[in-house]
Amino acid sequence: MAGFHGGAYGWDMNATSLPPADEMYAAVVRRDARYEGVFVLGVTSTGIFCRPGCPARTPRRDNVRFFRDASQAEEAGFRACLRCRPLEARGSEPEWIAALLADVEAEPTRRFTDADLRARGLDPGRVRRWFRAQHGVTFHAYVRARRLGEAHAQLDGGGDILGTGYDHGFESASGFADAFRRMFGASPGRARGKRLVLVERLTTPLGPMLAGACDDGVCLLEFHDRRALPTQVRTLQSRLGAVTAPGRHALVEQLDEELAEWFDGTRRSFDVPLAAPGTPFQERVWNELRAIPHGETRTYAELATAVDRPGSARAVGRANGDNRLAILIPCHRVIRADGDLCGYAGGLRRKRVLLEHERGVSRRTHT
Repeated sequence: MAGFHGGAYGWDMNATSLPPADEMYAAVVRRDARYEGVFVLGVTSTGIFCRPGCPARTPRRDNVRFFRDASQAEEAGFRACLRCRPLEARGSEPEWIAALLADVEAEPTRRFTDADLRARGLDPGRVRRWFRAQHGVTFHAYVRARRLGEAHAQLDGGGDILGTGYDHGFESASGFADAFRRMFGASPGRARGKRLVLVERLTTPLGPMLAGACDDGVCLLEFHDRRALPTQVRTLQSRLGAVTAPGRHALVEQLDEELAEWFDGTRRSFDVPLAAPGTPFQERVWNELRAIPHGETRTYAELATAVDRPGSARAVGRANGDNRLAILIPCHRVIRADGDLCGYAGGLRRKRVLLEHERGVSRRTHT
């Protein structure tokens, strides 16, 4: 993606760093839940990993390893703590972050400063670390991207460039144009008419996901820790002729509600409209994926036959991997002929849980 250096908003989501080890251990000693989402800790003497605020007895410092998220801890061989349950959703953000984000949404064109954070009783360093861990950028970069997304929408609605820049906190036309170009890879004038995809972090029982929507439909739903996420976003931008920015879209709000119902077992399909542009072959595969009933599976060979490409199971597998709408286009319902779950971009643990969840809902429905 041009400009903002990686990730869904143009930044590198894999370039996040952990706080200093001594600071993290001090947070563990205090059981400081404000570090929720910044790191998890693995305890070598027990083989488990926990949230920062876990109520269990504090481990010795030399028995602790720190990880950015649960996936890293699992890859290192640790299992989830049964007391603090670090694999379960605990709200999309800590209360102190939720209040700050509410202020941002109430005034999306405002320029927030460190003084604004301190006035709210927040340490700018802690805010910066949380945003780097969850969004890949500092709080100030996130807010600037949010303002630029609002500015793009105003321009697309017929606003003039100079007035739009001033309306969104930029003190000069040149400053606005430079920031806009770094964010979207084009000047404000050239970006007119491009679709705007608004992206937002959602919390699910399987971990945070990044959702995106334009007025055509939901076009992105991926697990936040998927390594190919930046590539998926770049492909989406190319397919839609779009730019992306953080922000809230009504279709993502609808998706959030439907996902909650789906995970609760009260919903088996989704009503939110989707925008899933791909190659003709990809779109045929994705349409067949949507036709697999809830609670059932198909093999890669069966899917290849369904799209009139028998013997192309590998190509079908690649199309599955290119799916940008996890759960909504249920590529998790495809398995190998021998019953092996095989690959899943979100991780085999998630694929197993998704299938078990659907089978459990189906059993309850038929009893």
